[in-house]
This record gives sequence, C-alpha cells and structure tokens, in this order.
Amino acid sequence: MRTFESLTEREVLALAITLEEEDSRVYADFAEGLKEHYPGSAEVFEGMRKEEIGHRERLFHLYRQKFGEHIPLLRREDIKGFVRRRPVWLLRPLGLDIVRKQAAAMEMETRHFYEQAAKRAEDSSIRQLLNNLAEEERSHSHRAEELEQEKLQPGTRQEEEEVRRRLFVLQIVQPGLAGLMDGSVSTLAPVFAAAFATHSSRDAFLVGMAASIGAGISMGFAEALSDDGSLTGRGHPWLRGSVCGFMTTLGGIGHTLPYLIPNFRMATALAVVVVAVELVAISWIRKKYMDTPFLAAAMQVVVGGLLVFLAGILIGSS
Repeated sequence: MRTFESLTEREVLALAITLEEEDSRVYADFAEGLKEHYPGSAEVFEGMRKEEIGHRERLFHLYRQKFGEHIPLLRREDIKGFVRRRPVWLLRPLGLDIVRKQAAAMEMETRHFYEQAAKRAEDSSIRQLLNNLAEEERSHSHRAEELEQEKLQPGTRQEEEEVRRRLFVLQIVQPGLAGLMDGSVSTLAPVFAAAFATHSSRDAFLVGMAASIGAGISMGFAEALSDDGSLTGRGHPWLRGSVCGFMTTLGGIGHTLPYLIPNFRMATALAVVVVAVELVAISWIRKKYMDTPFLAAAMQVVVGGLLVFLAGILIGSS
C-alpha cells in the first residue's frame, strides 16, 4: 500500500480519475436505489453523477496532454489515508438519511484529496485544475441543494416524506409494535401466575426473564421468516426480526424487573404500575403510527391485557 506523499503528479491525476469514476458510479447506484420510492431525490443524485463525469473528463483531458493515453490503475484502497466505504449494495433498502450522509462524507473526502494534491503539485496547470476541482467539491453541497430545489417541488417532497414514513412504519414500527404487544401481554400470565403461586419475588423474576427471552427469540425468528420483504416492501427480514425480538423481550422484562425487589407485595404493586404504563405506551404508538383512535386502541389493548393478567392471577392462586 502506497502513501499519498509517495505519489507522482502522474499518479495523482490517475488516482483522481479513478476516484471520480467511482463517485459517479456510487451516485448512479444511489439514483437507481431511490428511484422506486423517492424519484425526485433519485434525479438529484443523477445530476450529481453527471457532474462527477464532467470532473473526470477534465482530469482525463489534462492527463492526456501531460502524460499520454495510458493511465495506470490506482484505486483508493491502494493508498493509505482513505476511509473504507461500505458497498452500496449492503445499504439496501436505501434510506434518504443514509444516502445523504454518505454523499456528504464522499464530497468532504474528495475535496480534502484535491486540496492536499494541489499543495504538492509543481506543474501550474495541474495545480490549477486540482484547486478548481477542490473549490467545486466545496460548493458541491450547495449544488446539491440547488438540484433539490430544482427537482424536488413541494408536492414531490411531501410525497417522498409520506413514502419514508410508510416504509418506517412497515419496516420498524409494525414489527416493533407486534413484539411489544406480545411481550407485554403474553408474559403477564406466567409472571403473575408464578408470583401468586409462590409469593416469591425471586421465582417470579426467574419465570418472567425466561418467558421474556423465550418469547423474544420465538417472535424474532417468526418475524424474520415470515417474508423476505421483496414483494411486501417490509425491508430486510433479519432487521425486522431483530426489532421484533428485542421489543418482545423488552415488553416482558418491563414488568419482570420489579420482582428484583425482595418484598413481594411491593414488587407486585410496582409490576402492576409498569403494566399500566406499557399498555398506555402501546395505545399511544398505535394512535401515532397506525392511525387508530387512542380510546379504541386503549380499549383493545387494556381488555386483552386485563384478561391475560386475571388469568395469571387465577391460575397462580388456585
């Protein structure tokens, strides 16, 4: 692996050409990955791709004038100091925030490269081009804003925000809510059955932890294996499964932790309060993201939770 300081002017230009080629292809990948759900933003990145191609053509023209037709293959991974980029195909499904952050990081790194290269260039024409490209990369963020204003009209922005919200609900909220409901409600019976059967905080805690973790693993795998997201648009199955499993475990652990208190009556009273908070939280999430009226959501969740809660007490007290 070479250091940047060891590169000749010819190698610097060759590396710059490769960097511009890579950036243009990354922007093309961004545009391709966004066009289904975010067509306006896809056009923005298509415009940035064309600008990177223009940079490459200017670099290539100067290189041919100075050094001829043959361009040695120098890549970013051959030079020390460059940040390793995560391949775009690993980022799918692409989100606007992720793409914009990566694009900003790309522009900052490329600008820094041109600034450092210009300082070392002895040939005046090479130095001038590198300085010009550094300045253009510096203003590239402003150009991106101009492209957004040009391509993303208010109606388009609103549509893309609605699509992003819908995808967030499908990929995160729905599996998380399903897990939270299952963990909060289904574990009520074993926790309170163990508590009233043994009157032991320790036994109730152990049963609650086992039920919560077991339910989390079961729900996580069930959600991940339900579909691969290719047709439903629900995102990567293992992401959904992880969210669902974690929220299931969290929902059960919430009313299990009070049984760390040795005093059984105090622990049970606190656990009941936690259950009430969990049910209200579930109702609020359903109202906010699932467009369910709060009272209707509360009635559905509370009635189900109360029935399971009573079943646990009755079974544990028998």
